[in-house]
Amino acid sequence: MRSSRRSFIKISAFTAGGLALYNPLQTIGSSLTQNNVLANSAKKLNRTATYCEVCFWKCAAWAYTDEDNQIIKLIGNSEDPHCYGRLCPRGTGGVGMYADEDRLKTPLIRTKIEGEDVFREATWDEALNLIAEKMTTIKEQYGPESFALLKHGSPGSHFEHLFRSYGSDTVGEPAYAQCRGPRETGFGLTFGSWVGSPEPTDIRDTKCLVLIGSHIGENMHNSQVQEMSDCIDNGATIITVDPRFSTAASKSQHWLAIKPATDIALLLAWMNVLIYENLYDTAYVDLYGKGFEELKEHVQSFTPEWAYGITTIKPEEIRKTARIMAAAAPSVIVHPGRHVTWYGDDSQRARAVAILNGLLGSWGRRGGFYFKESIKVPTYPHPEFPEPKWSWKEIGEKYPFAQMGITNELIRATIPSEENKHQIKAWLVAGTNLTSTIPQKELLEKAMESLDFMVVVDTMPMEITGFADVVLPECTYLERYDGIRSATNREPSIALRAPAAPPKYESKPAWWIAKEIGERLGLYDYFKYNDFEEVIAWQLEQMGTSLDEMKKIGVKMFPRKSGSLYLKEGQSYEFGTPSGKIEFFSDALLAKGFDPMPVYKTHSEPNQGFYRLNYGRSPMHTFSRTINNPNLNDLKDENKLWVNPKVAKIEGLRTNQEVWLENQDGIISTFSIKVRVTERIRWDSVYMYHGFGHNNKKLSRAFGKGISDTELITKVSIDPLMGGTGMRGNFVKILKENPRKEAVL
Repeated sequence: MRSSRRSFIKISAFTAGGLALYNPLQTIGSSLTQNNVLANSAKKLNRTATYCEVCFWKCAAWAYTDEDNQIIKLIGNSEDPHCYGRLCPRGTGGVGMYADEDRLKTPLIRTKIEGEDVFREATWDEALNLIAEKMTTIKEQYGPESFALLKHGSPGSHFEHLFRSYGSDTVGEPAYAQCRGPRETGFGLTFGSWVGSPEPTDIRDTKCLVLIGSHIGENMHNSQVQEMSDCIDNGATIITVDPRFSTAASKSQHWLAIKPATDIALLLAWMNVLIYENLYDTAYVDLYGKGFEELKEHVQSFTPEWAYGITTIKPEEIRKTARIMAAAAPSVIVHPGRHVTWYGDDSQRARAVAILNGLLGSWGRRGGFYFKESIKVPTYPHPEFPEPKWSWKEIGEKYPFAQMGITNELIRATIPSEENKHQIKAWLVAGTNLTSTIPQKELLEKAMESLDFMVVVDTMPMEITGFADVVLPECTYLERYDGIRSATNREPSIALRAPAAPPKYESKPAWWIAKEIGERLGLYDYFKYNDFEEVIAWQLEQMGTSLDEMKKIGVKMFPRKSGSLYLKEGQSYEFGTPSGKIEFFSDALLAKGFDPMPVYKTHSEPNQGFYRLNYGRSPMHTFSRTINNPNLNDLKDENKLWVNPKVAKIEGLRTNQEVWLENQDGIISTFSIKVRVTERIRWDSVYMYHGFGHNNKKLSRAFGKGISDTELITKVSIDPLMGGTGMRGNFVKILKENPRKEAVL
């Protein structure tokens, strides 16, 4: 990397701790041994209530510790509707996060020694005092709004409380703009409701499940995977639309190997069949719909024959699958997906998915989408937050349907320019490895070089830590209290996360870090507790339970108060849209100058010798955060490049051959990847799992294993409605010779 004011520093400099001694008996692959240890241990085992932090599903679990207070096993809580007592590989592998010897161990501060940037170990007081001093200076010079928070997961809520108290609502998280944001916009515009998490899909009772680029089983939506298994046993039809033969496709009666970037054309053709063959739910549409006649006219020319020339899916297959959906309706789900930032028109594609569900009458119907409900966790008393002069809303104002901070726009607002009305001067990054999450690496690094100050809070020495001024070691979720989990589901429930063991090394929980910084800033009234346990105990008492009870049961269910899970026949119902109806035609979009109904638009295609870069999730890993986990790394330690046999023949490739990739902008992968020749991918695309290709040697198991897809995503298409970054318009060519004999890291 070129020399800069904020160059990447390897965490290994001036820090203690060696490489972990790897014990294969600690891996999930040796679960039989682990179960025997749990069942036959002569030591008394204690169990502690927790919920998982390895992914966003947050399954409730029991953490088992021995008499030496070592965490040895995680088991799902049988009362939890998120997991029904069964954890996925990531969940059971959470022990590896706790045991990983590569963890960050002590605070680090960037300094110069003989003109070179290095990290030195620091005390917590020294690191926190420096952060508070910088926050005070930036607030005085530029205003608190100039300090931004980029966050993910449970730690983010604690730091968001700190930032709001400080006077900044300049907050963003990649989970919105780089993942699920467009589906919330599309479904919100149509039904007046976000999809949320877990998604309110009634998979266990469905008769037909349609998956469009949604990799249930590989993305490990725990309860959905289990319900999908049940619905298959019950004879439900699965239809999978994907250029790759995914795990879900292997369980499907119909795999539609669609040409990438043409999904809206297929969705419009399905609407055409439903409407013009009079297969849609007439009574439902008449009672709850608005704009049906406009939609009918809109899709008239979008026949299966028209879509065939675009999608490469034969007209008879389009008609057959549309009729299958209609026959199953209303017990049919066209799944909204999760990671939906693909081509830049993603909110409109999500709108098309929502409209299709509306035509089928599946929203609020058994086997379709149930009416979700959650229980509110009371806010611990504190003064009102100060009103910032500007926030993420002003930074993202050109995207009128954005409802959260847009990460990429906050990054742009960090780079000084005449167009930049609101200058960001500092970042606190919590729980997100931006270098593996945010596309356009050059833009990200330019923004970081422009910062006056940067703090990173993480459990592991992820690449983002190397750009920080201060690195703070957070303890894992198994070593801390966190906010009470309350998520939408069929019935409201809450789950407790309590520490199963003390924090290892010098690591600390995020609530403690936020409180300590807040007190140094004089914000005592916002942190009127000595321990976060006090906050949780007070909240639980207000909810009619207690901390003692929750420690014993882990999960508590509450009765529904909002009414039935489903609409009754002919029931009057007001949706959350401006009209109170399901909006097939959106006046809100039209008023802002956007298409009121989805329109198919062409997207760029690969040049000769290039292939579309597709990526997805491994069932063993979550993003890039678990690749170094000793348990999960043992299951999958590198990604492979899926290549169609036709491409392999043209390019002269064989399975397990080592290759490098170069994208359309001349960016060459830092590391190599092994080839997997398979019929399970279209000839115009290649595919790899996301999160690999780490370049920090302190990640001893993950370093240099496979390719980082993010490194090759230099071109994005921005969703004009909400600002999401469409990342699937990048193309690569395959290099058989090492293009860099000596990789410069």
